[in-house]
Amino acid sequence: MTDISVSSTAYQVEDRSWLMSQWGQGPGENPSIVLDVSAFTAGTHYPNGYIKSGEPLGKITASSTTKVTVVGPYDDTATDGRQTCIGFLHSAVKVPASGADPGGALVAAGFIRESRLPRPIDSAGKADLKLCHFSG
Repeated sequence: MTDISVSSTAYQVEDRSWLMSQWGQGPGENPSIVLDVSAFTAGTHYPNGYIKSGEPLGKITASSTTKVTVVGPYDDTATDGRQTCIGFLHSAVKVPASGADPGGALVAAGFIRESRLPRPIDSAGKADLKLCHFSG
């Protein structure tokens, strides 16, 4: 029997307008990361089911190892390692319904158009990112 029920699929349009150039974005230049979904807030960080490209990230030190960098949203008031900004999410990542922690890529160097980031980054976060140049 054929199923003709209505279904829907959500998509996220990629928006990297926050990146002012492709410098530092070549193959193999963006480190792999694991996003700790429990550190993100559904309505704030992924209102449509996707964590947006350009999200400022901090390393969760207790969960990370020498081979795996586990990250959450950068928060200057955090005490779990996320108080140090280590970069930005390169591409939008869908948050799995299962709650599993998805992988992604980190932008740790480049020319950043600050006004186009999905969330603002404070002066302490910018100071953490020695290889990033911020502009308008």
